[in-house]
Amino acid sequence: MAGLAVLASLLLGVSQFAAELSSQRLQQEVDRLSMDLAAVRQEQTMSAVVLNRHRDSIGFLYGTYSFSGPPGVVRRRGKLRMRFSGTGFVVGPGLMATNRHVAEPWFEDEEADAMIRRGAQPRLERLEAFFPGLGEGLLITQIHVSDDADVAVVSFKPQGAASTLRALPLAARSAMPGDPVVVVGYPMGAAAMVAKSPRAVYRRLVNREDEIGVTRELASLSLIRPSATFGHLGDVVGHNLIYDAATAHGGSGGPVFNARGEVIGINAAYLEGFSGSTLGVSVEALRPVMAQAVAGP
Repeated sequence: MAGLAVLASLLLGVSQFAAELSSQRLQQEVDRLSMDLAAVRQEQTMSAVVLNRHRDSIGFLYGTYSFSGPPGVVRRRGKLRMRFSGTGFVVGPGLMATNRHVAEPWFEDEEADAMIRRGAQPRLERLEAFFPGLGEGLLITQIHVSDDADVAVVSFKPQGAASTLRALPLAARSAMPGDPVVVVGYPMGAAAMVAKSPRAVYRRLVNREDEIGVTRELASLSLIRPSATFGHLGDVVGHNLIYDAATAHGGSGGPVFNARGEVIGINAAYLEGFSGSTLGVSVEALRPVMAQAVAGP
């Protein structure tokens, strides 16, 4: 009888231990699921938080450039004029970061390179920045470009309302594959902003071909508004960032944010038909160009 009592006591102890262990494991699983749910919720709200916090410092760039040269090289009696648009963001008083191929639209363009080799001369005629909340565009007065990366810093006069534009925070830590990112910019340019406009404005502007006139009217109506997309970093190779946040023409030069709302890169390019390969340039490539711009001519 004594042996049975001891055995019963041992079985009871084992049962209690198993119950406690099961409870601990259950709690660990609950904790893990709670953390996963919190991460999902953070990712779902990340785009909205970043956009609401930093929208006013992200501008729409619109400009014209031309090629002049021999009539056999450049069409239209020796001169060819073209329009372009992109995105930029404030990095200091009177300073915006963007891509070099936005500030110099002929940069790494195969058709432009062919014309330049045959004697054509490219020239930026005019570049303006339009910011949310500002009724007029800001004329870009100076351009500094990187010799090593698709990065540029452009200058404007920080006067009046433009003096209140805040510089976006640049990340001090390197980005890692798997990190969530938010890309903000003006993909599809003025056409996308018109599409988002109130119906009466949309009807008035949708068929106008004067894009700069459309942009200026959008600015006067406080309808310069960037868009945000969410994704994850797929890889980091040197100064190159690869992520799956969607973008399109016009989004070049926009900031790429981490989960802390810091800029880790500049949106640069995308591969059509493959959503997993949007390309950006790390802010590390931006810092020396910023130093050059601050130092002046």
